[in-house]
Amino acid sequence: MSEKGYKKLTLDIASPNPPKARILLIYTGGTIGMGASESGKLVPYDFKKMLKHIHEINTYDLQITFISLTQPIDSSDIDPIHWNHIIEIISNYEGDHDGIVILHGTDTMAYTASALSYALNGLNKPVVFTGAQLPITVPRTDARENLLTSLEIASAKNEQGEPIVPEVSIFFNHSLVRGNRAQKMESVKFNAFRSANYPLLAESGVSIRYNFPVIMPYSKDKIDIRIPKWYKGIAVLPIFPGITQEAVLAVLDNPSIKGVVLETYGSGNAQTVDWFTSCIKRAVQNEVLIINVSQCVGGEVTQGMYATSAHLEDAGVVSGSDITVEAAITKLMFVLGSEKSYKNAIRRMLTPICGELS
Repeated sequence: MSEKGYKKLTLDIASPNPPKARILLIYTGGTIGMGASESGKLVPYDFKKMLKHIHEINTYDLQITFISLTQPIDSSDIDPIHWNHIIEIISNYEGDHDGIVILHGTDTMAYTASALSYALNGLNKPVVFTGAQLPITVPRTDARENLLTSLEIASAKNEQGEPIVPEVSIFFNHSLVRGNRAQKMESVKFNAFRSANYPLLAESGVSIRYNFPVIMPYSKDKIDIRIPKWYKGIAVLPIFPGITQEAVLAVLDNPSIKGVVLETYGSGNAQTVDWFTSCIKRAVQNEVLIINVSQCVGGEVTQGMYATSAHLEDAGVVSGSDITVEAAITKLMFVLGSEKSYKNAIRRMLTPICGELS
């Protein structure tokens, strides 16, 4: 993506002193940067106008490079091409920065954070996603605290000068969660994101309390960022009482679908009627990679524990353990985009890339 696709603004608020850290701040769109238009509708704000609503940012000893997409998008319109735009920006600028903060709409933030956790695995720098439930122009907005604390986390270093949280995360309403463990759980409350199957990485209050044992360890080795190929022939098949054979076949017999997230009951259970098992077996024989993910927010798939999941195990369905639906979808897209071997793709789905499953 050329610089025509984004705008750049550098703000050295630490000047004339050396900055505590250099932060890359990327604005993709979302509620946090919205303002009211003449018609009363919320529209993306100019980046400089946003800064007028965050006076506290001038108290931070940081050098901040602001990058804004030329056309900020509502996160409901996010597509893998946008993930690659963000990755390309990071690739172009991360070498001169200590940490990265990404402003993103909440609706698909968990998907983007999961996708980038795979693509940026090994970057060993903080990449903190944040946003807001209320626009930054609203008096009661949660945008200020979310943004300011995200900047602090992205710039935090230990006594050795190493980043404290060298992984992709989401900060929202006092809580820092691993990006590929997060799920949006609230649309009207400020505590929008939760991590049901993995502990919080940090909590903010009077101070920021880091949960060091569960944070990804820092490594001096660093990857060269590559732009992934995302395979979009993915589908989600939620199981429910009364689901018909026609509905199942519409997904599993579709030649363009090569990866399916099967949303099952409880610990990975599904109906055992013959037609359903036959549909699953035939899809696996046709090398459709099916991953079993629980419909429950908390808990994990233990395929084979009950008879109602043993038939899935026997058919060749891959257990998703405690992975989220968002992380499973994006991992399928990431793995199938680069892996031609069906067996190798299964192995990679079963193997954690960056802490997305236990």
